Amino acid sequence: MQEYSSNNLIGGLRNNSMETKNFNQSSKKISIIVIAAALGYFVDIYDLILFSIVRIASLKSLGISGDALLSDGVMLLNMQMAGMLIGGILWGILADKKGRITVLFGSIILYSLANILNGFVTDIHQYSFLRFFAGIGLAGELGAGITLVSEVMSKESRGYGTTLVASIGIFGAVVAFLVTDLFDWRNAYFVGGGLGLLLLFLRIGIYESGMFKNIKNDNISRGQFHHLFTNQKRFIKYLKCIFIGAPIWFVVGVLMTFSDAFAKQLGIEGVAPAKSVLFCYIGFIIGDLLSGYLSQYMKTRKKIIFYFIIATNILITIFLFFNYYGTFYFYTICLLLGTSCGYWAVFVTNASEQFGTNLRATVTTTVPNFIRGSVVPLTLLFHYLKDSVGIIYSAAIVASISLLLAYISVVSLEETYGKDLDYIENI
Repeated sequence: MQEYSSNNLIGGLRNNSMETKNFNQSSKKISIIVIAAALGYFVDIYDLILFSIVRIASLKSLGISGDALLSDGVMLLNMQMAGMLIGGILWGILADKKGRITVLFGSIILYSLANILNGFVTDIHQYSFLRFFAGIGLAGELGAGITLVSEVMSKESRGYGTTLVASIGIFGAVVAFLVTDLFDWRNAYFVGGGLGLLLLFLRIGIYESGMFKNIKNDNISRGQFHHLFTNQKRFIKYLKCIFIGAPIWFVVGVLMTFSDAFAKQLGIEGVAPAKSVLFCYIGFIIGDLLSGYLSQYMKTRKKIIFYFIIATNILITIFLFFNYYGTFYFYTICLLLGTSCGYWAVFVTNASEQFGTNLRATVTTTVPNFIRGSVVPLTLLFHYLKDSVGIIYSAAIVASISLLLAYISVVSLEETYGKDLDYIENI
């Protein structure tokens, strides 16, 4: 009897040891997935900011001058944006049909090759072609990464994982500024492409989401983008996920991009848009970490998003109407605005949690790219209104529209903290 008990004890210890070992291995694999997804978003942001920084220098190097600097620059930006919008749809569909890992590998390969070739361009036609394909490549990184992280982590802790993805990713903007100080525009593109290729090696061995594996071989409709529009309730929910992020890209696409014009109107000299964007993105890092932590601590997505939108509302008002105390004060407001807009991590996580496994990657990949695309109508409306009401009130009107849409959307969406994601959409 004693021997039997001892054997049981030894067996139990062995089982516990095996369970601990398996747990540690699983935690290590999840950590690698989070890091791989974060670095994917890192190169995404790096390239977006890099192009904005080197656009004029690169065009001048290609022999473009005068008014063509603006017109060709806008054309390149539109080509990149078109690539991201198309890529968001293509990669989202592919991630739901073939798997999240497929997209993480495919998108970074396309991005890396396009970015390296960007460093060899000799004319505007090559440049526009490659910016289009770089945009397609970039579009898949954040959505596929957030979807994978959300599905492999527990429902109680996945918010920490997605927060790290967003926070580390945003740091790519800071690195882009540092790289352009050290290298010329061609080498800066080579750095971005090289970082992408290095990331491929880190991704070797990461595993697919178990939730996706469970439905992969079943006769379940997956990745049907048009199904987001065939059901009114589903379509409205999808629109709300997009509208929540509208204030973020209003701040980046209007207030930061044209910060020198706002500063001049407010009587402030010496403000550079590049610095405004830099301080804003540093704020993004702080805000993403803060909103992600608070979301986990308070066990809510909705309330945190709502609070951060209120903070963004207040700071936009200060930026436009109480911002005439000099450059230090101006850049401080830019930093605080970036912090208040740092609910990006929680916003993308919320979008991922709103839909079933068979449409999740499609939604999570398209929503951020459509939000980025919202810069186009927002800036067009801003430019249309500024000649009649002035730059300050034009921005105030556009801000009010984007904030109102965000308020309505976040209030009416369901709370998703702790939601079990192992389900499918009935389509």
